[in-house]
Amino acid sequence: MTLLLGRRARLRWLHLIIGGALLMPYFLVGVVAVGSYHHGTDVFSSPADQLTAFAFALPMAAVTGLFPLVRPLSAAAAHSLCGVPARALADGPARTRQARVRAAGWFTLHVALGGVVSGLTLALPPFAVGVMLLPFSRAVRESRTFALPEALDRPWALALAPVAGLAMLLALAGCATAAGAVLARRAPVLLGPTPDDRLAAAERRAADLAVRNRLARELHDSVGHALSAVTLQAGAARRVLDSDPAFVREALTAIEATTRRTVGELDAVLGLLREGEDQGYDEDGPHRPTLDALDGLLAHCGIPVECVKRGDPGSIPPAVSREAYRIVQEGLSNALRHGGSGTRADLRITAEAGGVEITMDSPLPGRRAVTRPGGGRGLRGIAERAALLGGTADWGPDADGVWRLAVRLPPHRPGQEHR
Repeated sequence: MTLLLGRRARLRWLHLIIGGALLMPYFLVGVVAVGSYHHGTDVFSSPADQLTAFAFALPMAAVTGLFPLVRPLSAAAAHSLCGVPARALADGPARTRQARVRAAGWFTLHVALGGVVSGLTLALPPFAVGVMLLPFSRAVRESRTFALPEALDRPWALALAPVAGLAMLLALAGCATAAGAVLARRAPVLLGPTPDDRLAAAERRAADLAVRNRLARELHDSVGHALSAVTLQAGAARRVLDSDPAFVREALTAIEATTRRTVGELDAVLGLLREGEDQGYDEDGPHRPTLDALDGLLAHCGIPVECVKRGDPGSIPPAVSREAYRIVQEGLSNALRHGGSGTRADLRITAEAGGVEITMDSPLPGRRAVTRPGGGRGLRGIAERAALLGGTADWGPDADGVWRLAVRLPPHRPGQEHR
């Protein structure tokens, strides 16, 4: 009985009745069409005419099912009432031809089975109850609706009438259960994602992952650089705390400026993340620093830097300038981590034709620069940033005994997107 009248069976029965209700407008149009062909005939008194009207209704319902919004509405109903897992159903309107045809097939199947089950639900229970009352009511036995054929007008037939009525109700429940099971099995096929839907979902996941990776690089570059600079300056200040108060004041001022700037950058990155949740991540937004802010970075980076600029940095497109700033920042962080307090850096920035070339040299204190635990993440980030703009990044020890980072970023073409 649970299979026929359990909660899931009742919900699926309700789903079928909704399908019958959705069929009614199309069925009434079919009735009008059949009635206009058979003048003066009551369509509802002729089973053949009713079947003909039903046949007229289904193609009209199929055309309605081609509308894109039919799929999400049908999927929501199938999930809530038929118990179909949400992961097996497509998300969003049907955009492709294949998806619309499948949705139309589902809608037609739903209203067809729903029309049959709804008709039986309206007609069969009153008749079954009447049959069950035959042994107990003379009025029911003498009515035209329940008049028994002469062959069945026997006491044993009346005695079996309640059993026959109950069998009719169980048969109705069985038909509803079977029809609901058919819909539940076909829902993943007809309302599930098509290959195009799966491809679009994979692209969305890849885009989300790219955004997360990009935000991770932003946090690594800004916070990692600040921590390296602050650690180096605090360590140097501690060593000369008693002998050189002026240097300590200068180091503390640099620490304050570095942390203040980093907090601002962190707020900007978190702001981009919050905005991305609502309206999409704008990686070319105005909050990220560009080469225009390079002087402040160099002044408080923790090591002396000799910077030579060639060309007009203002001619560099904003997208390229933002990436160039982060690359310089990570290069300085790398020099800080591996060079120690006595290191320095020579930076050359050449702007030409909308692109930029960055070269940074720093002393190479033996193999310590390449074997420190945890190193290498920033260099990979530099390579990724350069690759996103179609550029190149190279690094390693030079013949002159320095560690050289060389990056070339080509012009950012209109319409070029970060991935």
